Amino acid sequence: MARKKKNDEREFFDEPAAPATPQPIVETIEKNYMPYAMSVIISRAIPEIDGFKPSHRKLLYTMYKMGLLTGARTKSANVVGSTMKLNPHGDMAIYETLVRLTRGNESLLHPLIDSKGSFGKQYSSDMAFAASRYTEVRLDPICRELFSGIDKNAVDMIDNYDNTMKEPSLLPTTFPNVLVCPNEGIAVGMASKICSFNLAEVCDGAIQMLRNPSTTVDQLLDIIKAPDFPGGASIIYNRDKMREIYDTGHGSFKMRARCVYDKANNCIDIVQIPYCTSIEHIMNAVAAAVADKAGKLKEISDMRDEIDKDGFKLTIDLKKGSDPDTVINKLYKLTPLESQFSCNFNVLIDSSPRVMGVRAILEEWIKFRVSCVKRELTFDLGKKRDKLHLLLGLGKILLDIDKAIRIVRETKLEKDVVPNLMEGFGIDEIQAEYIADIKLRYLNREYIINRIQEIESLQKEIAELEELIASEKQLKNYIAKQLREIKAKYQQPRRTQLIYEEDIDDFEITEEIEDVNYRVVLTKEGYFKKITQQSLKGSDNQKLKDGDEIIFNEDVNSREELIFFTDKANAYKAKVADFDNCKASDFGKFIPVELGFDEGEKVFYMQRVSEYKPEYNMVFIFKNGKGVRVPLSSYQTKNNRRKLIGAFSDVSPIVAAFCEKEPLDIMLISNMSKAIIVNSSLITYKTTRTAQGAALFTLRKNQFVENAIIDHADKYENIKKYKKTKLPASGVVLEERDVDAMQLSLI
Repeated sequence: MARKKKNDEREFFDEPAAPATPQPIVETIEKNYMPYAMSVIISRAIPEIDGFKPSHRKLLYTMYKMGLLTGARTKSANVVGSTMKLNPHGDMAIYETLVRLTRGNESLLHPLIDSKGSFGKQYSSDMAFAASRYTEVRLDPICRELFSGIDKNAVDMIDNYDNTMKEPSLLPTTFPNVLVCPNEGIAVGMASKICSFNLAEVCDGAIQMLRNPSTTVDQLLDIIKAPDFPGGASIIYNRDKMREIYDTGHGSFKMRARCVYDKANNCIDIVQIPYCTSIEHIMNAVAAAVADKAGKLKEISDMRDEIDKDGFKLTIDLKKGSDPDTVINKLYKLTPLESQFSCNFNVLIDSSPRVMGVRAILEEWIKFRVSCVKRELTFDLGKKRDKLHLLLGLGKILLDIDKAIRIVRETKLEKDVVPNLMEGFGIDEIQAEYIADIKLRYLNREYIINRIQEIESLQKEIAELEELIASEKQLKNYIAKQLREIKAKYQQPRRTQLIYEEDIDDFEITEEIEDVNYRVVLTKEGYFKKITQQSLKGSDNQKLKDGDEIIFNEDVNSREELIFFTDKANAYKAKVADFDNCKASDFGKFIPVELGFDEGEKVFYMQRVSEYKPEYNMVFIFKNGKGVRVPLSSYQTKNNRRKLIGAFSDVSPIVAAFCEKEPLDIMLISNMSKAIIVNSSLITYKTTRTAQGAALFTLRKNQFVENAIIDHADKYENIKKYKKTKLPASGVVLEERDVDAMQLSLI
């Protein structure tokens, strides 16, 4: 093989390639990553003020140019193919966009595409849509409101991706489609999730904003009551939470399915489900709850999908004697029949993403719509002025029609006809061209007089348009009139009902747990065992890892709760029945893994709870010598929360915790071998879990509490000298034999 060399005679395969020039990571991101991120944000994932992403807009505009606003439907494949001239993506991506906009998919309150064929359903992940060659589509009549004025320069027209066609930068929607059409998108570093609202309510809200720009969020809430979804269902209404969404664009609300009990067949028919879930997700959750060993939904005997041409229906058969209300409440608690809908109203305004509330979105839409209307009216004004200009020229011919004919007849060259007419009647070239093109049959007095009579009406219309364009108030009245017409033509009753939060009774699932006693063991390293009494009869010798020790060893009932307090000021709750049985010869379950502790988090105390009596308190002793009593009831939760953040104060490290069911004598021992004994009744009582409490132990610089115990009577002699009745108190030096006892207790 011949050996090739570079210009400097170096053999390219004998010498290593020169090292790549280092490129700072910031420069790499700016040159390579940021353009991609901005493209996704601006050109793909986030909707604009017209309520559409580029993919929606390109598809709908293609159908508009295909003449599908009128006439018969065409195959979806034709639309997909034509859209590719504007949208450089695969045909399936375009078709999936089309599917969501169709009437058949039921994703929109006001579908934009009238469809024929199978387009799947928004509420099902398994119901697939048919191929584009089988389905047919055309634009729905409401799309007239999306394209109104688009041919009158209402919006900017831009080049498509290969500069061969023009497409609109936005659609001049005559109503706030951004709030009527639900939209969701995930960009780079941000996302958007906009729910749909009732068209009539949105039009009324926009009219109110047009009349009074200082309309408050509360006033808007009275008009646009809440989101409205195509699938119906119900919203659990909380005005404060809804106000936050309307004001900031962030927030969430709960939705519930609508259920009907069929007494004749002893079954529950679910006829509407939350927009944010699917029938498959619900059925899987119901099946899991029925199969659960705790028997959470043992009243259910069967479940089936009964969706047909009449609409959605999921039927759940009940066992004889079951209470339907209890089952429905359990379904809400255990399945996605009650779901949370999170809002993130992120909209592109002038190519910049902004998270806005409903009020701010309406303000921006009004600015956009005023601009569109002004451009559309200016276009009409220009056309009328041009027509008036021609008619004024035509009027001059009326003075001497014979002269006009004579000029044309006596002109030798065709190119001189227009100049001669201009000279003969004192008109400009445009007027002369218009007159020269009039057919000979129209050069009669009747025709010319009839046309000239339009001049007066045109002048009046031009004056009105000029006045309208110059007056912002009149423009807003014009837009408000359009909104009232749209409301009258397309309004629909609310589909999503409102259930007020205060009208819902609290329902808590009480699991039927067998009444059994167990031995519960917790070690310092966080290993937990639940041992049956029968297993203990064989052997109660607890197996531990080297260096580990037992910090809790008691008999408990299977119905009791356990609260695990950690060194990160968190508490984790679990029921005894939640844990599997172990043997004494096992190491046990590692609690940080079982309960999902944060990294590095360790358990230091566990409390068993059979009931949350008001007189029971938790006592916390801190390293800085402070202590506090907190009611045990503050750790009671209505739902099945496992983690409680801020279980106690984290200002100073925790030393010990105790449950006070009756007054306790607690011995606090400092690092200087000094001790005090205080009665828990003297410790400050606070209802807030994170309260620091008050000082118990008077400490000097570099001194701290290192231990606190309640079993001091068996370990120390002459404990009376350590007891204190006034706090804070100075410590008493431990006697020598007391120090020995303390050392033994710490080993």
